[in-house]
Amino acid sequence: MRVAYVHDWLITRSGAERVLEEMLKTVAGSRIFTLFYRPEQFRDSPISKVPVEESFLAKLPGAYGYYRTLLPLMPVAIESFDLSGYDLIISSSHAVAKGVLPHPGQVHISYVHTPMRYAWDLTHQYMAGIGGLKRAIARLVLNYVRLWDYASAQRVDVFVANSRTVAARIRRYYGREARVIYPPVDVHRFRLSDSVEDYFVVVSRLVPYKKVDVIVEAFNDLGLRLLVIGEGPEMKRIKRIARRNVEILGRVGDGELVEILSKARAFVFAAYEDFGISPVEAMASGVPVIAYGRGGLTESVEDGKSGIFFMEQTPEAVSEAVRRFLRMEDRFVREEIRERAMRFSPERFRREFAGVVEEVRERMGV
Repeated sequence: MRVAYVHDWLITRSGAERVLEEMLKTVAGSRIFTLFYRPEQFRDSPISKVPVEESFLAKLPGAYGYYRTLLPLMPVAIESFDLSGYDLIISSSHAVAKGVLPHPGQVHISYVHTPMRYAWDLTHQYMAGIGGLKRAIARLVLNYVRLWDYASAQRVDVFVANSRTVAARIRRYYGREARVIYPPVDVHRFRLSDSVEDYFVVVSRLVPYKKVDVIVEAFNDLGLRLLVIGEGPEMKRIKRIARRNVEILGRVGDGELVEILSKARAFVFAAYEDFGISPVEAMASGVPVIAYGRGGLTESVEDGKSGIFFMEQTPEAVSEAVRRFLRMEDRFVREEIRERAMRFSPERFRREFAGVVEEVRERMGV
């Protein structure tokens, strides 16, 4: 059986790319089709063992420096791939990968990390940062993208979502049902510590929607020690607002990350996520999670057992949740928190994904 994988773009090795790697370990691929590919980012990856075909967009001068602005051309580019020589198509999609053109007799399984959020539920937030003529053009582009996104979703045979939160979006925007297979988290990399030190920790990209500034402002008020791990365009602003009790560590090595997480009193997270890998990594370290109680985190964290939820993305809500945690900190059992994280292991992902592929093959005769 010849299997074609389709992925939006292979620029960095992040969460979606690690899902693709586990897919390749489960069902061997004959070729990977993607809009853009940086092979130097995947030297030690299963992706490097499979031939990769880029789209015509990758040939544009300097395209890698502005590839996100090419959104209006991405539907045309993804549909330009000729997949006629394959029996099974597996797409890994958070943008346009699910929109490839299947041929009669082929089966297309699409693992959706999320429908394009800037085209659907985050449209108004996205538009808020644009003015004048650019705003008018952006409205037209996003209207076109939404129409194409819905139409292309009808070409998929089987949808798989990375959480119930994303499955609900697929139902709302595409009118389709989706199986849920949670993404793989490298839980075995993390460990319990014999001791807990007096600090809280954040691990996140420093971008606006992650709301790290909200957490920092809360800890400015609380006066408790907070370590912030991560980097991004918000770094300077967060450094500027942070008081002495807040340490901005930037990027740290894997070993240091494991050590810091394992000894933290709690992990704090304020973003609305489709799933949320870093909170599960904290749980794999036995660390309770203080988090915004919306989206995918409600499927991994159990309020009062493995963490505490707050319901508004404000410093006041974060502060109150931390104070609640302090009152009940002794009730959290780190071994039980780690055990809950084990439900999201790579082995579980491969088993469930293989089951879906085999079921589809049998039902559709591939």
